[in-house]
Amino acid sequence: MKDELKTREQVIHELRRIFAGEKKQKPDVNRRIKRFANPKKVDVMCITKNLADSKQVVEGLRESDERFRIIAELSPFPISIIDSNGRYLYLNQKFIEVFGYTMDDIPSGREWFSLAYPNPEYRRQALSAWFSDVEKFRNYMVRPREFRVTCKDGKIRNILFRTVSMENGQQFITYEDLTERKLAQEQIQQILGKLRKALGGAIQAIALTVEKRDAYTAGHQRRVANLARTIAKEMGLSNYRIDGIRMAGVIHDLGKIAVPGEILSKPGQLNDNEFSLIKAHPQVGYGILKEIDFPWPVAQIVLQHHERMDGSGYPHRLSGEDIILEARIMAVADVVEAMASHRPYRPALGIKEALKEISQNSGTQYDAKIVDVCRKLFTEKGFILE
Repeated sequence: MKDELKTREQVIHELRRIFAGEKKQKPDVNRRIKRFANPKKVDVMCITKNLADSKQVVEGLRESDERFRIIAELSPFPISIIDSNGRYLYLNQKFIEVFGYTMDDIPSGREWFSLAYPNPEYRRQALSAWFSDVEKFRNYMVRPREFRVTCKDGKIRNILFRTVSMENGQQFITYEDLTERKLAQEQIQQILGKLRKALGGAIQAIALTVEKRDAYTAGHQRRVANLARTIAKEMGLSNYRIDGIRMAGVIHDLGKIAVPGEILSKPGQLNDNEFSLIKAHPQVGYGILKEIDFPWPVAQIVLQHHERMDGSGYPHRLSGEDIILEARIMAVADVVEAMASHRPYRPALGIKEALKEISQNSGTQYDAKIVDVCRKLFTEKGFILE
């Protein structure tokens, strides 16, 4: 019996050593420990059963530890474990491959921060972010944070840290190398920038072709584009949509290329046939642009910029939400610029009259929200057509 009690005490000691700091996670094991420590008329069979159960738990934990090590060593991502005092307990092989540092190089976080962030200012930023995250996040919550890490070979890599704090105070960290991805993204952005510049140049060439045929409306498309872009920005639209509105504005009268020059520059009132040719320009412009694969709905904006909210516009008498937002913005900008500027058949009416026109027809012909934004640009924010 004494030998059995001695064996029981050894098991208790072993279990306490293994499960130190993990009582909340292993309540069944702790109950067994308590039961061993405070036996109440326990016979030999009961002791033997508990010892067998405890042995299974110990073996299970050892198997789990072995499985973890296999998974960690096969992981495509670097992995490390740090104890509550900042000492590194584990680095997988991928960590050593990516960063070049071994346990001898970085026995603790102090050496890691010194080597990985040699710039003192950046090191302070990294430390501040690390401690801020430790305080902010609870146990078992993933803390993603990106840092520029200097490797042992001197190369700088962009690394996404995913850190998890455990109840025993240890930190489990995985690292994802974003360097190649970021480089590819930068190259893509450079290519897109060049393509955008080339597209802008092509659109500008088209706009100049139209304006060369109509001296009186030279600059009209550019001014409309600028006003429409500013309205869109004030409305909080994305930069992507704003770019599309500006591009469409620059060529919104492209269809006038099919209108005879003498009609465009006629100083008197247009007759019905002449006005019919003018009214066809949105459809003509759409026909030219519809096959071009723009990243924005440029062709639709051009087609709809003379439509009106109450269905009184042209060419398809669309109304309300059937008119896309970009075209509704363009409609207001187009009317304001046209009325404020000189035309062959009349002198400039000025901004005051243009704002009066859109205000009187707000909610009927023109989108009320867009009218309100446009009016505030001129009356409160000092916008000038130029």
